[in-house]
Amino acid sequence: MSAIYLHIPFCKQICHYCNFYATASTKYRKGFVEALLQEMDLRHDYLEDKTISSIYFGGGTPSLLSTTDINALIDKIQHSYDVADDVEITLEGNPDDLTEDPIKALKNETPINRLSMGVQSFFSDDLQYLNRVHDGKQARQSIEFALKHGLFHMTIDLIYGIPTLTEEKWLENLEIFFSYGLPHLSSYALTVEPKTALDVLIAKKKMAAVDENQSIRHFEMLLEQTKAHNYIHYEISNFALSDQYSRHNSMYWLGGHYVGFGPSAHSYNGYSRQWNVSNMKAYMEADIAEKVVAEKEVLSKNQTYNEYVMTSLRTSWGCDMVHVNHVFGSAYVKHFESHIHSFVEEGKCRKEGNTYLLTDYGKRFADGIAGEVFLNVEG
Repeated sequence: MSAIYLHIPFCKQICHYCNFYATASTKYRKGFVEALLQEMDLRHDYLEDKTISSIYFGGGTPSLLSTTDINALIDKIQHSYDVADDVEITLEGNPDDLTEDPIKALKNETPINRLSMGVQSFFSDDLQYLNRVHDGKQARQSIEFALKHGLFHMTIDLIYGIPTLTEEKWLENLEIFFSYGLPHLSSYALTVEPKTALDVLIAKKKMAAVDENQSIRHFEMLLEQTKAHNYIHYEISNFALSDQYSRHNSMYWLGGHYVGFGPSAHSYNGYSRQWNVSNMKAYMEADIAEKVVAEKEVLSKNQTYNEYVMTSLRTSWGCDMVHVNHVFGSAYVKHFESHIHSFVEEGKCRKEGNTYLLTDYGKRFADGIAGEVFLNVEG
């Protein structure tokens, strides 16, 4: 099984914390869907005829697309690929776009069967800090409209560690989420990425800085509350009720193959990685029918091992030494176990059978732990 990702980079305004490629300009919106369709023709063979089990509209703000555009893109995929009968088709959207009429149109006029809502918080002061367009009332209304019209297969994003977000408010955010009975939650710590608006504003002391201790406490509360409500913590930032995992997210974390269309979109087919140019002008003005403005790398054995370690340690499935031995060889198992040992002693990692998993405490240090067991990428 494989996946298709479509990057829709347009936004009404850019959030202060965002480091994904997006543009608030409408200059290239006309003709963009046609460029995506042309790129699909050009890169049709990238996945080598594997069955598509997930189609994901990400961004940016895909909910700015019309139903006509959404259907044109899905029709193209269905005619160009072997698409599973039960394919998961996810659309990311913002509450300010997902009012009742657009929700009804998505449900009745498109094959979209899953929504990913960028709620971030149900409190308007948090949303103002993040420079979101919607307010807390709209966040709740968009969820209620989706449930009213039968789009139950839904996830929302919530951000913790926002300076305006007290522990009481964070707990209330989670309680509101639980009250809707939604099957999935993605929750991320607010991170100040270099060169974002948030980075600049904090440096100029125009906005409050992120407190790492606050973020840690919020993360602990997140783990406590999701566990109490029977959500499975299947990846560092993702929680789901039983059998409600995101098929698309799981594809990434379990090493599945995927192709990405649109500016900045990434692709992976097991032995190479490719990423499109993060520039609308370059993407749109290139002769897309002849080439894609992209960079590509063929992964070495060590890079492939590092990819597996990085992704598997983030999941509830863990890093399997039987898999490592089968795919990479016993020397890689020896290297991994010799470097993970100290983290087991520190209580950051545990071993179950042949698999190593992060503890709740260790999940705070996931990237650092993975980095310690990496191998030189030249191998």
